[in-house]
Amino acid sequence: MTALAARLGGELRRVPIWVIWALGLLPLAWLIVRAGAGGLGVDPVKALEHQLGKLGLQFLLLGLAITPLRRLGLNLIRFRRAVGLIAFTYVLLHVAVWVFLDLQLRWSEIAADLTKRPYIILGMMGLTMLIPLAATSNDLSVRKMGAQRWRVLHRLTYGAALAGILHYVWLVKGWPAEPFIYLAVFGGLMALRFLGPRR
Repeated sequence: MTALAARLGGELRRVPIWVIWALGLLPLAWLIVRAGAGGLGVDPVKALEHQLGKLGLQFLLLGLAITPLRRLGLNLIRFRRAVGLIAFTYVLLHVAVWVFLDLQLRWSEIAADLTKRPYIILGMMGLTMLIPLAATSNDLSVRKMGAQRWRVLHRLTYGAALAGILHYVWLVKGWPAEPFIYLAVFGGLMALRFLGPRR
């Protein structure tokens, strides 16, 4: 299994980074097409907002899975930065749809939500943690900060992912499975990350 993963990783290392971006943004293009065709249901703004948020979570979890996969022999480290920035793009678009299309720049309502609704507060905490990560996802920042301090800063990814998942869990009504699946996947990845064998 490890040999197969290593062989697959060797093949994937030939894939250009722009291909990862193109694949990562395909769901966004599909959402835009569906929105233009009236395929997002009776409340397209809410549907777009929720889909963008879920895509942000999915790419965050995909980024967190890269280190455990490396231990199994599948080395995708060169794609981790692109995956993280794609996740940030979706989260930022999720918030932009909420501000500009859902609440339509009604700043008093936005301020009220940011102080009274716990799931909104959690979501904004997640975005706040992602901003410095996106800003320092470049070689210049690594050189200026030093690799050790850069790695410590980028551990905020764990907090951002957890805040995003809890935002989703708190948002939904009833007990749908999807947000709890994300929570279980996050817990499993953290267990592999901190309790699994280390190189």
